[in-house]
Amino acid sequence: MSLSSQPGEEPENYQLVAKIDNAKNILQLLKAVNFRDMATVFGSRNGLKVTVEEAKCVQANAFIQSDIFQEYEIQEEVVTFKVNLNVLVECLNIFGGSTTPGVTPALKMCYGGYGSPLILLLEEAGVLTDCSIQTQEADDTLDFNFCNAGVVNKVIMRSECLKEVFSELDMSSDVLEIFMSPDAPHFRLSTFGSYGINHTDIPRDSDMVENFSCTQTTTQRYKLALLRPSIKPLSVAQKVSVRTDDRGFLCLQFMIKTEDNHICFVEIFCCPDEELND
Repeated sequence: MSLSSQPGEEPENYQLVAKIDNAKNILQLLKAVNFRDMATVFGSRNGLKVTVEEAKCVQANAFIQSDIFQEYEIQEEVVTFKVNLNVLVECLNIFGGSTTPGVTPALKMCYGGYGSPLILLLEEAGVLTDCSIQTQEADDTLDFNFCNAGVVNKVIMRSECLKEVFSELDMSSDVLEIFMSPDAPHFRLSTFGSYGINHTDIPRDSDMVENFSCTQTTTQRYKLALLRPSIKPLSVAQKVSVRTDDRGFLCLQFMIKTEDNHICFVEIFCCPDEELND
């Protein structure tokens, strides 16, 4: 039996079929947003978007473009369902997370529509494993309405810079304050914890900064607990874009390169802490 075979149903009965020769590419992106149990999957002609939310204040989106797949077929304009992301990641990790050099497990995902399970077919070195994960009806997700027209400040930098800063944050602080300005200190991250006030400044002319576009001076505070999910995509990203809009909303966009050199993106949106910003 191979991945070209279908268990139980004919291919035309599936609303969504996606096949990739290296399941690790999908696993890498799903792990980057795996900070809650449940995820909402949106399938379209452009590919898959996997959305995870917490406390109606933070949202993470992993974008898996259709061209990363060797086969990608969708029968509807949009296919949506909710799935247990922990289970999905665990299945891919156990059956598709091979560490054998030169071995790349193949994956086929099939979804038959409302009420149907998400079927995973994994093949590695001639061994075929199939998993069936129950799905639920998709809930409405938050619309942060974060558009380029409203962006007031943007910094694009190499991820290792922000990774180092985040690793040294005082986690006893409730908030992270982000200062962005056309003038020095340009980009400042501050915490207010049991060790006092700590500032980390990143000047616009730093070797780590690729683009610095700030139109006005802004200072916003965000609950540090809500920003913890950004550590996962940051650990595997090559570049990160930090943007704030005229409402104080924060968008972190991570550029991630897969093993097959495809460029994919993970975005995290976070609401400002209104109490502390008042």
